Amino acid sequence: MFEMWSGEEARSFVMLPPSGSYREYYRITGRTKTAMGAFNSDKKENIAFLEFSKHFKNKGLPVPEIYQVDLDNNVYLQEDLGDVTLYGFLQGIRKGEDFPDELLCFYKKTIKQLIRFQIAGGEGLDYTKCYPREAFDKQSMLWDLHYFKYYFLKLARVPFDEQALEDDYNKLIDFLMEVKHDYFLYRDFQSRNVMVVNDKPWFIDYQGGRLGALQYDLASLLYDAKADIPQNTRKELLAYYVDELSAQQKIDKDDFVKHYHGYVLIRIMQAMGAYGFRGFYEKKEHFLKSIPYAIANLKYLLDTVDLGIELPTLFAALKNVTESEELLNIGQRSSLLTVKISSFSYKRGIPVDVSGNGGGFVFDCRAIHNPGRYPEYADKTGKDEEVIAFFGKEPEMAQFLQDVFSLVDKSVEKYISRGFKNLMVNFGCTGGQHRSVFSAEQLANHLQHKYKLNVELKHVEQDMKKR
Repeated sequence: MFEMWSGEEARSFVMLPPSGSYREYYRITGRTKTAMGAFNSDKKENIAFLEFSKHFKNKGLPVPEIYQVDLDNNVYLQEDLGDVTLYGFLQGIRKGEDFPDELLCFYKKTIKQLIRFQIAGGEGLDYTKCYPREAFDKQSMLWDLHYFKYYFLKLARVPFDEQALEDDYNKLIDFLMEVKHDYFLYRDFQSRNVMVVNDKPWFIDYQGGRLGALQYDLASLLYDAKADIPQNTRKELLAYYVDELSAQQKIDKDDFVKHYHGYVLIRIMQAMGAYGFRGFYEKKEHFLKSIPYAIANLKYLLDTVDLGIELPTLFAALKNVTESEELLNIGQRSSLLTVKISSFSYKRGIPVDVSGNGGGFVFDCRAIHNPGRYPEYADKTGKDEEVIAFFGKEPEMAQFLQDVFSLVDKSVEKYISRGFKNLMVNFGCTGGQHRSVFSAEQLANHLQHKYKLNVELKHVEQDMKKR
């Protein structure tokens, strides 16, 4: 697809680190051109993203251009906007509690563009393409609140009265539905979905968009947990949003702000449901690290905001969350070292370190005698008995692995002693089928028998073939 679009050979094919979704992104580079390739098995979500992208582009909004689409195979090619997200930009220039003027200025630029998306972007949009629902209505809100109940409260063992909590949920929803809700709602408007391109904000990942209230997206941006925006800055940016919006349409500012805080509450709960699902249920530790930030936001809301409605059971459960020492320290708790071991094909590029650690090893297996040269091994992999027996007769493989074990053992022992949590080891060969797979399997077996640690083993090329 890339070569058809660009007229150039694809020289590099590199998977980007995964985020909170199940979509996969690949940066593909030719001689002079580059593009982002996306794979997503959810066809309806793909249709929503592609339709929205076309609509927003026609409106002159800053979104990536779509180059090529193959819906039958759930893939598409889009403009490469680089690697700098608003979150990365924030982390790069912010020091401690300080929130520099440069960063404040960029957030204001982002808010101005958000209002364009919400109002002009929503005009003429085909909301029948929305997925999974056309509007952030009562049903959508119940889904989010149940997500929080089942994947956070229950998994964190926070007690509550089920029926009384449902009653409070319905009262909260009735309150939220009082405001006008026929604008475009981005749905996941947070700092990782805003790209910094030539000092301007560009938007991505809006496939969950639907009809909704203006307050929700602003709440998503300003209460983005790990962005950890100071409360005074949040107030300033809220006031800026209200002033910018007032210049375009008449609003009741006090009523807008009151309901805004209600949307902050439901957004925090939705995010915590996601942290619980990804962290407690799927055992992805880095999602748990966002929980203390979300709890701090929740505590501030409970201590300072009066919504004007009584939600005794919900607020009691939330208060229990904010007072839980276990949850407040969950991102700091110790865990075993995790060694991620991958086999791969050099034709597709070296796997990305998804932990963000940036360390580890890449071992090139291509100098070892290759069973793939012989027809009897063509349909086999490094996990099959015939290939294992082949390498058992090859002294160069044994010597290679002995050297690998010696190097990796030294790092494992040092990482364990210093309390590090992640180490990545990659084995590459021509096809990612025989030598690299066998080496990865052998190292995984060696480490599991020698040390107390977690091993995550992945055969990149073979996994892609299975798909």
